[in-house]
Amino acid sequence: MKSKTKMTAQSRTKAGKRAAELVYGGLLQLLYPIRCPVCDRIVKPAGEHICLECLEKLKILTPPWCMKCGKKLQMEGEYCADCRKKAHSFRRGRALYEYESAALSIYRFKYGGRQEYGEYFGEQIAEYLGSFVAQVRPDALIPVPLHRKRKASRGYNQAELLAREAGKHLGVPVYTGFLVREKNTAPLKYENPQERQNNLKKAFNIVKNDVKLEKVIVVDDIYTTGSTMDEVAQVLQAAGVKEIYFIALAIGAGI
Repeated sequence: MKSKTKMTAQSRTKAGKRAAELVYGGLLQLLYPIRCPVCDRIVKPAGEHICLECLEKLKILTPPWCMKCGKKLQMEGEYCADCRKKAHSFRRGRALYEYESAALSIYRFKYGGRQEYGEYFGEQIAEYLGSFVAQVRPDALIPVPLHRKRKASRGYNQAELLAREAGKHLGVPVYTGFLVREKNTAPLKYENPQERQNNLKKAFNIVKNDVKLEKVIVVDDIYTTGSTMDEVAQVLQAAGVKEIYFIALAIGAGI
């Protein structure tokens, strides 16, 4: 009889906590309403992370994709033109969205202070790329770091937000202090592949040498030429990591 009473009390406590969480969540929605990652208006209906009418505007990558970097292929073959002519340092990568459909959303996410987008994007990574992560079975997710000055200016690292949210849903630990960016590189989007490669030389370094990782997935917002991933992979390999994979929020098309 006592155990039954105890169980009832525990159930009531759990129900009370859940109700308090819902009320707290509702208050947060009123005070700090979530904005849609597509249209940037307050999400409708309330409680969602994206407007229902905007769901299909972010294009999920579908096969065929490059078996190395994950770019969507426009013709038959296993690898895109970039990966056929360049040997990458990572094992394999996958991306969530076609870049053109997500470019404006990612711009606001990175430069417009829209940190709340990270929750939805991380959930989507877990849902659509979860099977890839399960196949890899990584020891950790490692977000591509920002230089401390750029992070201080922006207030956050978008890759870290993605990794934390995805890791939470997938049950994979996230190592944010393992890798640092020591060189404050110029924006890579204005540079050609050779300039990107030169710009990234000695940009990254390992901080936690006492942590032993054998297999990791690096997380970033955009994959373009692979220069950043290659540089990160080489630094990780030098630190003893045997297998490096990556996940990107968006990626361009390959041929």
